[in-house]
Amino acid sequence: MFESLFTPKTIAIIGASRHSGKFGHTILANLVAGKFAGKIIPINPQTAEIMGLPCQADIRAVPDKIDLSIIIVAKSLVLKAVNDSIEAGAKAIIINSTGFKEASEAGGKLEEKIAAICTARQTALLGPNCLGLINTGHRLNVLYAADMPKAGSISMISQSSTICTAFLRQMQRRDLGMAKVISAGNGAQLSGIDLLKALGQDKQTKIIATYLENISSGDNFVKSAEDASLHKPVIILKAATSEAGRRAVAAHNGVSVSMDTAYGAAFKRAGVIRAMTFGDLVDLTVAFAMQPLPTGNRVLVITNAGAPGIMTVDAISKNGLLPGYLNSLEAAALRDGLPEAVTIYNPVDLLGDAGPERYEQAVRIAMASKNIDAVIVILAGRIDGASTETALAISKNAKGTKPLLVSFFGTENDKIRALLRDAGIPAYNAPEQAVNALKAMYEYVTWRLRPPRVVTRFRVNRRRVERIIFRKLRAQSPIISEVKAKDILKAYDFHVPAGGIARNAAESVDIATRIGYPVVMKIISNEIIHKGDIGGVRLNLTNRQEIIDAYDLMMLRVQRHIPDAIIDGVYIEKMLDSGLEAALGMNRDPKFGPMLVFGLGGVFVEKLKDVAFYLAPITFDEAVQMLTTTKSYKNMLDTRGREAAHLTAIAQCLQKISQLSTDFPEISELEINPLIIGEAGAEPIVVNARLKLKAVNDYMRE
Repeated sequence: MFESLFTPKTIAIIGASRHSGKFGHTILANLVAGKFAGKIIPINPQTAEIMGLPCQADIRAVPDKIDLSIIIVAKSLVLKAVNDSIEAGAKAIIINSTGFKEASEAGGKLEEKIAAICTARQTALLGPNCLGLINTGHRLNVLYAADMPKAGSISMISQSSTICTAFLRQMQRRDLGMAKVISAGNGAQLSGIDLLKALGQDKQTKIIATYLENISSGDNFVKSAEDASLHKPVIILKAATSEAGRRAVAAHNGVSVSMDTAYGAAFKRAGVIRAMTFGDLVDLTVAFAMQPLPTGNRVLVITNAGAPGIMTVDAISKNGLLPGYLNSLEAAALRDGLPEAVTIYNPVDLLGDAGPERYEQAVRIAMASKNIDAVIVILAGRIDGASTETALAISKNAKGTKPLLVSFFGTENDKIRALLRDAGIPAYNAPEQAVNALKAMYEYVTWRLRPPRVVTRFRVNRRRVERIIFRKLRAQSPIISEVKAKDILKAYDFHVPAGGIARNAAESVDIATRIGYPVVMKIISNEIIHKGDIGGVRLNLTNRQEIIDAYDLMMLRVQRHIPDAIIDGVYIEKMLDSGLEAALGMNRDPKFGPMLVFGLGGVFVEKLKDVAFYLAPITFDEAVQMLTTTKSYKNMLDTRGREAAHLTAIAQCLQKISQLSTDFPEISELEINPLIIGEAGAEPIVVNARLKLKAVNDYMRE
């Protein structure tokens, strides 16, 4: 299938045109100009030849077997052109025509019909609403509005035609070669996932850059991206990260978009390098294409100005990298022959009058140092008349085993940039860009070197959970009360305070006497989610009379605020000592499945929104990573050294939620807030929990 698309021997162009500027003329001209070695057959009933190539009136009349058919006709003629192409033997079809899913519901239905026909006949379909593709290794250029780039190792997949051509121009400006460039369009049959899988296996492709608006299958995406990332960097710019952006995508290509947090979690799992802007996409691709991967995170900055050097070291520290330092012998070698005012630590400040000799000496020593994993060189202000010599001095040591990146700082110079480019050194306009590129490279290396994923399976009582969920589904009641939610969590080895359900004040006293004072009283009702807002929670009840008074007052307040609420009773629960509060949970994303959530309880979750996300199933190491990536992680530290106990306890709770959510796809939402973490060695205790099931009809459809 992909062979006919990427390496066809015979190409037919239905809608080839004699008129310059027309889509059908440009595609044909690109093929000819690119020196495609195969056979090109223009299909146009109104002329005998175009560009010296004989035309056919109908693709079915072509005596040769067609490998690839390119369709550039009005939407109303596309279906016939597809059927005619398949009848002529085409095993791959590119539809450049527009007016399908991106335009109307009727266009979407036509697109689905065409895709179904191609799938049934085992014919690859790219598009519709796409620009086409380039394969430099086959001298194949059927991409509208783009000259054939030089051959190289970068491949591009884009769901946007504009991003596709803009990225290609940026690579050409930097004289970087391309392997394949693919405009996916609407992805009616061949989706971005299919193309990612193909490029992951493509020997010519060493780096995959992608512009993504939406994907069709979360599970397939994660698997394909992870398989590709194991062998080559996959850099993705994900659009529609805001609510307004998601609505724009729906209008642009006729699809809804999943939560951006889910995409972030999926990228993290799959080892995808995420670009946040188009500039990032270009910067990261350039760094991966031009430089070796770092073996560590120690970065040395070499500069000729103090302020930008200090700013760069700050950026290094803020981005999870480490400032690197030369050892005493290397520092002495660097000091030799330099002015006394030169700083030889980090940043290495060569002073404003630094010429090529100082730069060459500093870069050479830094690139040879075993204490340094990457080097950033800053060219700031005005480089004295030796700009060419300075660039050449830096370039002398560029062919090492560690990354060397250059940043201009108020000294933009096309000649220097060209010399550095020819030496394989990326040059950025700001130091932060260079640091961001190194961070991405180091994180990718770390992901590649991670230990094999081992998902722990805890011994649990699944049958107990099945009974609770089955009863709820049968009753068509998706909300599971706190009491039953805690029963489910107990079945999965969570610890909950002792307690029981009471239907009146007397029963409340009996339960409190049995479990011991002090106790908590909570209202039980599916209609009341936020109990505390209406007086549905009373804390620290210490005797019989307090319980009776609390019960009477609670019923009065509930009656006043929600008179129609069905009250199932109150839950009397042992009052806990204070401790570290964490909030854990799961939200089932429609594309990617169960997405785990962690944050410290209270203000950190509710007001600071300091939370981490990860896709289930999750390993212990991944659970720990969730905790340590939150800003509030430092608040888990105390003077008694309980951090390790806290980490282990919460990480295991996240693993149990992961197991529960993968075992039971019926669960759509789960929240534990707070989970109390006490003294080292003590089990975390679930104080409050809520759980929601999918609507019965939604579950049955699956």
